[in-house]
Amino acid sequence: MAEHAARHLRRRGPVAGWCCSFAGVPPSPDHRTLHHRSLPDAATAQPGSVAAEGPRKPPPQQLPPKSPSSFHGSPSSKLAGLIDYPRRILSPGRVSPIDPDAHPHPPTPTPITHPPEQQQPAMAPFVAVREEEEEGQGDGLDLRLCLRGRDGAGCVVVMDLDSSVLCGSSAFFAAMAPEPNAAGGARRIEVDGVDNVAAFRDAVELMFQADAPPWLARAGVSRAIGVLEVASSIMFDKGIRSCLEYIEAVPWTENEEEKLKHLFARCTFDEALSKDVLARLQTQPSSSSEDLTDQLIQSVTSSTNNSARKDMQSLINGLLSKSSVYQKDLSGLNKRSLYQICCSCLNLLVELFKEDPEPKWHTDQALKIRHSKPMIERVSKQSENLSWLFEILVNNDMAENFVVLWAGQDELIRMHEQASPMFRYELSRISAGVFIALGQGKVQCPSDLRSQLFRGWFTPMLTDFGWLQRCSKGLDARALEDSLGQALLTLPLREQQSLFEEWFQCFASSGAECPNLSRAFQVWWRRSFAR
Repeated sequence: MAEHAARHLRRRGPVAGWCCSFAGVPPSPDHRTLHHRSLPDAATAQPGSVAAEGPRKPPPQQLPPKSPSSFHGSPSSKLAGLIDYPRRILSPGRVSPIDPDAHPHPPTPTPITHPPEQQQPAMAPFVAVREEEEEGQGDGLDLRLCLRGRDGAGCVVVMDLDSSVLCGSSAFFAAMAPEPNAAGGARRIEVDGVDNVAAFRDAVELMFQADAPPWLARAGVSRAIGVLEVASSIMFDKGIRSCLEYIEAVPWTENEEEKLKHLFARCTFDEALSKDVLARLQTQPSSSSEDLTDQLIQSVTSSTNNSARKDMQSLINGLLSKSSVYQKDLSGLNKRSLYQICCSCLNLLVELFKEDPEPKWHTDQALKIRHSKPMIERVSKQSENLSWLFEILVNNDMAENFVVLWAGQDELIRMHEQASPMFRYELSRISAGVFIALGQGKVQCPSDLRSQLFRGWFTPMLTDFGWLQRCSKGLDARALEDSLGQALLTLPLREQQSLFEEWFQCFASSGAECPNLSRAFQVWWRRSFAR
């Protein structure tokens, strides 16, 4: 009985502290756990730790402890000797123990430090050996190379290398390598002020590759360009040749191409090795951007595939745009050649309207097929070509002569009255582009030229506006109304009055089929009579 009481008192003695951990739950009378690992013996136990009683059965598998002072795998076991609280009781629904006498601010635990043998170095040296040598064979690694970034910035790369390979690959290192000492100790080379430490390390690593192309293929073009620059500076001839051969054989991005251009501007390479790369970088003197642009535009205007023609028009618009990365000036456009193409399209348009001698009320004529293409399709093609050419001219400040060309089409203006309304509105589509450019101030023309344009194409615009609304093909009818009114207000007041009177009569009879110029009409009225 006395022995049982003594065992009961020992069981109620102080228990070691613990934290919230998945290692286990502290023993208590209400909750007993099975020990999966043996505790330290009595000689090495921490002060205040719980000692096991009686003989234990050996565990099925002995797991090594995480640290020499670990207790049940819990990281807080190192504090077992520092914390000696009374017995704690597990609260229902809580994971952590409850200590009713705990201080509101518990004492700060002593920082946990790993044993010296477990601390890892900041950076392990990079060891480059030949592929035929096994790892760990360090007999030939007699040279240590240290690379530091410019002004001490960046990481420091330390490599233990075979001096025979390093000095045999690079004339720069062959001149820098110190003589071997009698004691056979490792030699050391330090390279400071390296702009690209990673590229320098790649270049050194390439020296120890028996087969360079696979390594470069894994590295990619951008890294290969950096290695090429380093190889040129350290006179690594094999690396220069391998990088140039790889770079020439693979595609480049635009950024990589710019890097290559800057590199070739700074460094000089053997012509026999670099001629293929230079052939992809340098423009041939025999080719002219003006001639090529003219050929491309001519090909687009003569295309018979509507979908492909629209795609190519968008492509060329992007290339010739002022905001494009490819076109920075007007050197790629020949104004004379562009206007020759415009005149060619206008002549074809006149010939097409001459093929329609029937009266305008015979709409079946519009569907008559000549040369395997309907009249509507052929007229629409030339109208789209002229509108596209005018857009190019406007974007490059060359459109004034087009206004002269279009205002003088007296023959087309006469044929417009007799042509079918099913395709004659395509002429007003070209006029709409001109009126919008004038009304938005993108094209500046003399007053007499603007008056000639309105005298010829204002009336057809009033009659074709309804068709343009129904078959807009991307035309903004609201922008056309605003620009047409603004352009009309740039004429002399006497001509404005005659044109506004004509519009007023058309708008009163046609309504929405006529452009709404009410805002411009009010401006003209105030300027003329309300002063």
